[in-house]
Amino acid sequence: MSYAISAALQAAVYQRLQSDAALAGLVGGAIFDALPTGTLPHLYVTLGPEQVRDRSDNSGYGAQHTLTISVVSDTAGFGAAKAAAGAVSDALHGADLTLSRGRLIALTFERATARHSGRAGRVRHIDLRFRARVEDNH
Repeated sequence: MSYAISAALQAAVYQRLQSDAALAGLVGGAIFDALPTGTLPHLYVTLGPEQVRDRSDNSGYGAQHTLTISVVSDTAGFGAAKAAAGAVSDALHGADLTLSRGRLIALTFERATARHSGRAGRVRHIDLRFRARVEDNH
């Protein structure tokens, strides 16, 4: 197994989200790898937890990454958050990302969970999970 591709995969996913015009039209530049200090935008996207499993075989090292991308909104209703989550899904599902190390075999949408959070349930939170299959040639 190799976890060595994780940083390259994260950078490629982040770049893809940053460069997606449809998502930018909804959240502007509010796409974060780490939350900034201070007041947060009313609608933003953030990279979240990751789980990795070994998928090495006779041909070489590989891994399956389960990535979580979160859309968070404090505006009323789920409409804005769902529109942004749809843009995230469109940008990533089936994307052919170039990694600085290794190779992306497939990137697919797995599932999403929408929920209320925060004080009095005023924050809308959608977690999208994607599965990335990668191989490492080191």
